[in-house]
Amino acid sequence: MEYKLALIGFGGVNRSLAEIIFEQEKFAGLDIKIVDICDIQYGTVSNRLGISLEALFQQLSDSCGFANLQDGAGDGDAVSCIEKTTADIVVEATYSNPKDGEPALTHCRCALERGMNVVTTNKGPIALAGGELESLAKRRGCTIRYEGTVMSGTPVLRFAEENLRGCAIKACRGILNGTANYVLGRVEHGLSMKQAVREAQSMGYAEANPDADLRGWDVALKVVILANTLFGASLRFEDVRCAGIDTLDEQKIREATNGHWKLIGQVAQKADGGVEAAVAPALVPFADPLSRVDGVTNAITFATDLLGDVSVQGPGAGRRETAFAILSDIVSLARRSIDV
Repeated sequence: MEYKLALIGFGGVNRSLAEIIFEQEKFAGLDIKIVDICDIQYGTVSNRLGISLEALFQQLSDSCGFANLQDGAGDGDAVSCIEKTTADIVVEATYSNPKDGEPALTHCRCALERGMNVVTTNKGPIALAGGELESLAKRRGCTIRYEGTVMSGTPVLRFAEENLRGCAIKACRGILNGTANYVLGRVEHGLSMKQAVREAQSMGYAEANPDADLRGWDVALKVVILANTLFGASLRFEDVRCAGIDTLDEQKIREATNGHWKLIGQVAQKADGGVEAAVAPALVPFADPLSRVDGVTNAITFATDLLGDVSVQGPGAGRRETAFAILSDIVSLARRSIDV
């Protein structure tokens, strides 16, 4: 079965996606072709029969744009690209402002309005307007998938929806930000918070401005997605009680004797049927599986009625890992179309 993709944004994630497609003749039995790539820096390249990825990567090693490619152009207008593409699926992986989800939110809306399936790794549009986008997709007869928004390549949303089907999930709690987890571990081993952050930045784990990781904002977006997707809630970012690790006392982290300090995001169903979510540092006892999660690894524990606590652990960051999440969403879309 052949699927044509339009890649919006060509940073680390979508470039890794293109590399995997180039390396593998088929992925999970699917023949995947990239027919459009649009990036604000590189411009646009389009070929309805499939872009030559070999030529593409050669060009990128020689220059910074698509203009010299046979099918390339200097214009990096994503909306125009989406309006013209012949792709089956739009893969949205641009930067998005966490306050309004733009420009990714506009890109998702534009594709869904045209009845095109969307796969995105952007937390902003899903956390801020996920319900609207799901409704739009339903009206237009298409689908939006976003597995990579919570735990990167670890398929936590699909695990809960498919593997825990039949169980009632009462709550979930987890380590959903690798940067914060790495920093806490390094402080525990003697570094100051500032030193640990600089080290994380030097290793590519933390952004130049690490506020979203340290203050819990990144995790807050993820728990909104978990609450709305798995619990059918309609939470917004401002509904999440949020505290980060930036105010933690370093000595308290080092002197803990009965557990490890972790930044925990959690969602729980209340007795009245409502849903509440919170992000805060917590001293996690050694007996808790989350206590043993080190470095930039992520993990989540689901509290269920039939199985008790079920924990999932895996990579919570990484370009190639997030690219795998996109491919897993594409495979899910393909299976859905076959079932229909």
